[in-house]
Amino acid sequence: MPVISETAPHATLNGFDDTSLRALARRQPLVVVPTISLRETLYRISQTHEDAAVIVDSATGLPLGLVTLRDLLHAIGFENGGLDDPIAAHMLGGLLTLAADTPAHRAKVTMAKRGVGHLVLTEADGRLFGLVTQVDLLGLGAGGAETLIAAIGAARDLSGMAIAADRVRRRGAELFHAGMGVDALCQWISGLHDLIGMRIIEIIEDEYDLPPVPWCWLVFGSEGRLEQTFASDQDNGLLFVPPEPESTEAIRQAFLPFAKAVNQALHHCGIERCRGDIMAGNPDCCLSAAEWRQRFATWLRTPDPQALLNSTIFFDFRPLYGSSEAADALRGWLIGEAPTHPRFFHALAELSLRVAPPLGWAGQFTYDRNRDFPHTIDLKLQGARYFMDAARVWALKQGLWSTNTAERLRATSAARGRRNEDTAADIEAFHLIQRFRMHQQLQTQDLDAANRVNPSHLNALHRLMLKEALKQAGKLQSRLRQELAI
Repeated sequence: MPVISETAPHATLNGFDDTSLRALARRQPLVVVPTISLRETLYRISQTHEDAAVIVDSATGLPLGLVTLRDLLHAIGFENGGLDDPIAAHMLGGLLTLAADTPAHRAKVTMAKRGVGHLVLTEADGRLFGLVTQVDLLGLGAGGAETLIAAIGAARDLSGMAIAADRVRRRGAELFHAGMGVDALCQWISGLHDLIGMRIIEIIEDEYDLPPVPWCWLVFGSEGRLEQTFASDQDNGLLFVPPEPESTEAIRQAFLPFAKAVNQALHHCGIERCRGDIMAGNPDCCLSAAEWRQRFATWLRTPDPQALLNSTIFFDFRPLYGSSEAADALRGWLIGEAPTHPRFFHALAELSLRVAPPLGWAGQFTYDRNRDFPHTIDLKLQGARYFMDAARVWALKQGLWSTNTAERLRATSAARGRRNEDTAADIEAFHLIQRFRMHQQLQTQDLDAANRVNPSHLNALHRLMLKEALKQAGKLQSRLRQELAI
């Protein structure tokens, strides 16, 4: 039985989406030998509560095949499979394996493109390490994600994708009202949106004759940070590798119709177009690997305030679909280069410190005098942003590539001399503000009001909690100011 192996370099970068599969395979799979009967395999599956078994050569330890409970039931019910048949007779043909140290984002793409629910993980010598499922991979062990994953994978056109995306939003709202933690819910939404995006790209890709060069779809902003909420819009780009610099513009023009079609399809499925046009269909976001590096180099070396204001979300990028090697190379260069530019961090911190938390000297709420939404606070720009900005500065300064805000705060706390309890307070305040945002997003269809909360509409306890979270943001800003001597 042939084994299809897709190798990848060892994952050395930090961040949820760069976690190696070795860390995600939390349990040992059910292992059987080729000569065991179908009857015995079914018994072991039922006893271990697994849904699959890996067939392994007992002499070499090499994986030979995979069987799932669904496959075995199909063999018995529709293929006249006998309970005494050797299990090897019912193995899936063309076993798909990945190295255990493969980054998680590559595995997500592999599973989406191949339409498989399990991946067999191997050591460098080919021996079995473990088994990982889409639920493990996306951290979606709760909330009925398996059914939603199946619906996304089964969609064959944009109408089907729109229905699946709507089911994700509805289920997410149910989980929020049931009290699911904000961090887990944001990653739940982001993980399923990843699958939606990958499936849409795959559907659209079949309609275009794309240039035969390596390319990768990138995601920025909240999706890059795995912090999508109920009102997150698109922030994406495309990276390609031309065979020679002279062909860059021609290749870009060939990719743009495809990228615009994907942007439109995402919008059709409920993921709104970016108002700032940070989308792959914009020529400014459809760049060669060399152009992306030059753009980041410009931001690092000549940190113009206005340019930085528009660039911050780009520093949260991660690859979603396609050949991610060039994206990994860009990321590796960036985390090595960024710490050598102190002026960049000074400018980035100054940008964040321009806007203070909306609390007056006596602790009362202050407002931005928005005429359309008076007496409200934009909890994205005057709330969550303080934590996102500071975490980004500290992570890039230390040469780390965690993109998630909470992970960035945790990963950088020791080097900054922060106690675990203090870091936990920052993260709790951030997640509390995120919860207020998400609650508001479920109350309105007006995108302009999606993050605007009127404190007078909160009960006394919630007003107090919001004040304390904003005070914590003020403390975080003070630390950022002190550490960078601003």
